[in-house]
Amino acid sequence: MLRGRWLLPGASLALGAGLGAALAARRRGEAGGGRGGLLGRLPVVPVLAAAAPPLPAGSGRAELAKYGLPGLAQLRSRESYVLCYDPRSRSALWVIEQLNRDTLHGASDRAACDFQEDDSVHEYHRATNADYRGSGFDRGHLAAAANHKWSQKAMRDTFYLSNVAPQVPHLNQNAWNNLEKYCRSLARNNKNVYVCTGPLFLPRMEADGKMYVKYQVIGKNHVAVPTHFFKVVILEKESGEIELRSYVMPNSPVDEHIPLERFLVPIESIERASGLLFVPNILKKTNNLKAITAGNKH
Repeated sequence: MLRGRWLLPGASLALGAGLGAALAARRRGEAGGGRGGLLGRLPVVPVLAAAAPPLPAGSGRAELAKYGLPGLAQLRSRESYVLCYDPRSRSALWVIEQLNRDTLHGASDRAACDFQEDDSVHEYHRATNADYRGSGFDRGHLAAAANHKWSQKAMRDTFYLSNVAPQVPHLNQNAWNNLEKYCRSLARNNKNVYVCTGPLFLPRMEADGKMYVKYQVIGKNHVAVPTHFFKVVILEKESGEIELRSYVMPNSPVDEHIPLERFLVPIESIERASGLLFVPNILKKTNNLKAITAGNKH
C-alpha cells in the first residue's frame, strides 16, 4: 500500500491520494515495418515535445548542429506496436498498439519467447535482464504479449526490454492483468481498439509538506521504477463513434477485485502528468468523441 500523498496533475489532491493510497489498499524491427507499417496506420500517436525541425543550410542554427544533436525522440516501429523510448529511464515513454478481432487469435506460443535486450538502443541507455534479476520487480509488458497472438514475431517483439518496465508482481499478475484482459474484451466488440500505455513518475507530498518526485532504480543500468502506470484506450465503434477511456494504477499491490472503473481518470490528468497529448490528435480525426469517466461509463 502506498502511504504518501500522490498528486496527479489536473485532478484534485483527493483523487491523487486515492490513486496512490486508497486504491492501492485494493519490435527490434525495421522502421515503418510490420503489417503494412503500423506507424502509418495509427490514427493517433501521442504528441511529445516537438522534435527539432530541419535546420536551413547556411543558417546560424544549422552551424549549431555541425557535430550533430545529442538526442531526438527515439521512435521504434515494430510488428505489433510503436514506442517512443526514454533513454534516461531505460524504458518507453509510451507504447501504442492496435487491437481487433484478428490480432487476438493465432497459434503464437508465449513459451517460445524470451525477454531480450533491445540492441537498437545504445548500450549506455538500455536495460538488461540482469537489471531485473533479484530486484523484486516483474518485467512488466507495456504492449501485452497476449494482445498479439496473430503472429509469433509480433508476440516476440513484445519481449524487448524497451517494451518493459519494472512492475510490482502483485499488480502485474492481478489488477493490471485484469485491465489488459478488459482491453482485449473491448477489441472483440468494437471495430478497432488503440491502446497507449506508459509509466508515470508522480510527485508525492512528504512529511515536510513539500512535493517530491522520488522513485527507485534497479540494476547496474539504473532502470527507473515508475510510481504509476497509465493506459489510454481509444475505441473505434462500428457506428463511427470514438470512445476514450483513460486509466491510472499505482505501481503497488492493488486488490484485483476493485472494479476497473475506479481507476478511470480524466484524460487531462494523464496529459499533464506524462507530458503527452492525446485529445488534440483525436479531434483532428473526428468530432464524434466521447470520453468515459467514472461517472459516465454508460
